[in-house]
Amino acid sequence: MSSAVLPEKPAASAASVAVADDLSRPVPRPRTPVLKLLGDVLKNGGPGYLQFAITNLCNADCGFCGFARSQFDPKKRRSVTLQESLDVIDIAKRNHIGYLLFVGGEPMVHRDLRAMVRASARQGIHPMICTNGGLWNEENMRALASDGLSSVIMSIDAHDVAKHEKNRGLPDVCRKIRRANQFFQGAGIQTTASVTASRLIEDYDKLPEFLEAMGFKSCTFSYPLTNLKSSYLSFSDGGLVSYSNDEMWELFEKIKRMKQRSGFPVVNPTESLTEMQRHVKGEKEHFGCLGGHKYFYLDWHLNLYRCHFWETPMCNVYEWDDSKLIRDGCTRCMIDCYRDPSVLQHVAINASDAWQALRKGRLGKAAGHVFDPRNLTSLKAVWDDRKWIGGV
Repeated sequence: MSSAVLPEKPAASAASVAVADDLSRPVPRPRTPVLKLLGDVLKNGGPGYLQFAITNLCNADCGFCGFARSQFDPKKRRSVTLQESLDVIDIAKRNHIGYLLFVGGEPMVHRDLRAMVRASARQGIHPMICTNGGLWNEENMRALASDGLSSVIMSIDAHDVAKHEKNRGLPDVCRKIRRANQFFQGAGIQTTASVTASRLIEDYDKLPEFLEAMGFKSCTFSYPLTNLKSSYLSFSDGGLVSYSNDEMWELFEKIKRMKQRSGFPVVNPTESLTEMQRHVKGEKEHFGCLGGHKYFYLDWHLNLYRCHFWETPMCNVYEWDDSKLIRDGCTRCMIDCYRDPSVLQHVAINASDAWQALRKGRLGKAAGHVFDPRNLTSLKAVWDDRKWIGGV
């Protein structure tokens, strides 16, 4: 992290107005007009995405996660303040962030989550929540829907209620998830199952039926993680997510077969799953990661990382500007929430690069970006995920 003196924090940001907001007044969900989106693609390569870990506290006790309540040191508990979060939203807006995913730990334990969601929506940033679902109730679901929430991601670990709830240490959580799916889909808010690919899943072909019974209409797979270098703790070196390279290759093949056979919408692009197979085999990968350029991880200390994997932060959030961006085609890790969207957004980045080169009269360079054969692969991935992308 840079040792430069941090700039003064803003005394009163635009988002801070939300603190005095009347929580009974609905906030419209952000909508991005097509022309504005196209302009953003040409100018910046499209909207950016920030994962904001607002707390490291969690109410669950998962067997493959360092945030598990029985493993986490209570002395290290930390949550951002409301003012810090509002500053972050202002800074994110200035840095072309279009999607803000609130994560933890478990973000639902944070008492100011509603104010954060409202402030994000008021800034035109799509607020999303990734949750284990254990804290859903009728009151907070209605409230967050009224606050401008755009999308919800909920964790699923198995194709069996008992196995999922045992691993989570959250009795009755599946009933709460089913009810949340029913409510949010009725409110026009997209929900997605986040399935950790682990040894708890004995048969991938059984997953679609289970997910449909839980009320999900799409899922995304979290790839197994046994080590992370950043402050993020959603990994484990235990047996549930430990695989040999050959086993990992076959795991990705199982997901691809499930996706093809069932027709159940899987958000992970097929090309991204193939990329991960190249990764575990040590083969040359086709798509460099956009972490540090379009996707970012911000922790509860307000340190901004290019992704969950990297050892050192890019900077403190108050130092964040275009000069800190990194674009080096990194392929060090296989974290789905960075590698998958890097395939999807590749064509938008190339469109922006071509436009910028054309403006400078560099016709050959512009043509190179336009005729990059990976554009077709990226476009196909976008087309396959078009309903899910449109729902976010």
